[in-house]
Amino acid sequence: MPKSPRFPPNAVAAAPAPRIVEVLAFPSVQLLDVTGPLQAFATANDQITQAGGAAPYDLRVVAKGGQGVTASAGLAITAAPLPRPSSAVDTLLIAGGPGVEAAAADPALVDWVRQRAARARRVASVCTGAFLLAASGVLDGRRAATHWSVCKEFAQRYPAVRVEPDPIFVRDGSVWTSAGVTAGIDLALALIEQDLGRTVALAVARYLVVFLKRPGGQAQFSTALSLQSAEDEFGALHGWINKHLADDISLPVLADQAGMSERSFSRHYAEATGLTPARAVERLRVEAARRMLSESRLPVKRISQRCGFGSEETMRRSFLRILSATPQDYRSRFSS
Repeated sequence: MPKSPRFPPNAVAAAPAPRIVEVLAFPSVQLLDVTGPLQAFATANDQITQAGGAAPYDLRVVAKGGQGVTASAGLAITAAPLPRPSSAVDTLLIAGGPGVEAAAADPALVDWVRQRAARARRVASVCTGAFLLAASGVLDGRRAATHWSVCKEFAQRYPAVRVEPDPIFVRDGSVWTSAGVTAGIDLALALIEQDLGRTVALAVARYLVVFLKRPGGQAQFSTALSLQSAEDEFGALHGWINKHLADDISLPVLADQAGMSERSFSRHYAEATGLTPARAVERLRVEAARRMLSESRLPVKRISQRCGFGSEETMRRSFLRILSATPQDYRSRFSS
């Protein structure tokens, strides 16, 4: 086992009562939405107690009925009954999964979430758990994230919520929402850092063998993954683009490569990918630049040229538009 880490005195000083963290589960919940964040909080407890402090978290899985639930993976999860909405709680975390549709359609459960969220110091959702949180009205007027595959549906169903499709997680005041599945671990690490500081959060991340920081400039899915839906029709074209990023990849060139007229190509491509050809090329160039920034020490100017941006300023604008970070910021966060 790893040696107990040394923390600053304030990290292991006499602590107040443990913060109650409730994870709401339901039938057909996504297993990792529950266990990922729980393990991060549990590891924080271990790190602090091994260093001589008191466990900072009191972890609870709760479910309607309190008889446990079966996750979508088939594993049974023990759960306590839903506590009284007015009882003490620090953090309420809503898991997601295939069963969230039924959960969000349960008036009693939605009402409990609404009341419980009003009592909690902070509220969070993992993956599609945002649907249940939105059904309760907690996300109205707020920015939010959810799994990339349902962002469009989420935005249509809950127009009062400002959906952000790219970030790993989003914080809007005391309400946090995260992207798909493993992003719940990133979210939990951010909550731990808020509570206990960077040193403890970093120790937890190292023990779990995950990155401490994957927010902000790190999109929740690659452009290549998002374009997979068009692989049958445009897979060869995407392969060609990735080999010619530094070349002229204008609309006429792309249409000629695809063997279509410009108008027909633009229409078919947008229908297949949800992006204009120009936006797709920009995203593929940004993705290539991200890899170079994190895996090499090439100057930013050289990377901008290799990826077809033409200038550092053009690449900077694309990074800010797509990743909300400059190339320099991205390199400082994610380079090895």
